[in-house]
Amino acid sequence: MSATIALVDDDRNILTSVSIALEAEGYKVRTYNDGAEALRHLTQQMPDLVILDIKMPRLDGMETLSRLRRVSQVPVIFLTSKDEEIDEVLGLKMGADDYITKPFSQRLLIERIKAVLRRAEANRPGAEETASDKMVVRGPLSLDPARHRCTWKGEEVVLTVTEFLLLDALAQRPGHVKNRDQLMDAAYDDNVYVDDRTIDSHIKRLRKKFKMVDDSFDSIETLYGVGYRFKEQPA
Repeated sequence: MSATIALVDDDRNILTSVSIALEAEGYKVRTYNDGAEALRHLTQQMPDLVILDIKMPRLDGMETLSRLRRVSQVPVIFLTSKDEEIDEVLGLKMGADDYITKPFSQRLLIERIKAVLRRAEANRPGAEETASDKMVVRGPLSLDPARHRCTWKGEEVVLTVTEFLLLDALAQRPGHVKNRDQLMDAAYDDNVYVDDRTIDSHIKRLRKKFKMVDDSFDSIETLYGVGYRFKEQPA
């Protein structure tokens, strides 16, 4: 059965173009142009995933998510034209599952949707644990793929799906270098192309988030001209 996706955005061009792309992938799409309208319908019939713009009139995305979380844990992906770290961290702590900055590639949005839906399915009661769901512990780093939870020295580090997948790829084999192509394969399905700067940007944001918890964090190393590796530290 195809998943139903609710798309909430006050930009009618985005509603139209993204709806066409999602329907071409086989998804059922319900569109709303503001948060208040969306909540009225979502609480009556919950979709499988919500794509939610942050900056909207009447009821912005943050408040819409806050009210939605009172009644449902439906997966949510934020769309935003902002690029400020505090907004991303706040949104994820409020319960968003991922975060995509405008302008965005529709292909990449679809891959993020697939990743979030896969994780939601894995977290359903009775779902069997796979090898990829097992905990990864590397010194003070702990990754729980089944719950999409990351901690460093016992403190939670809130990550997007993409950031989590990149970190997991690096932490699987500490000391081994992953080049950018390998990291792209880990974070993006179906051979979706992203340029080197996209991977570099994700790594930069990963480091920032860890430094917010531990200013001395230095476990993601850059090997210039080669790639990145995770340096395991003692617990």
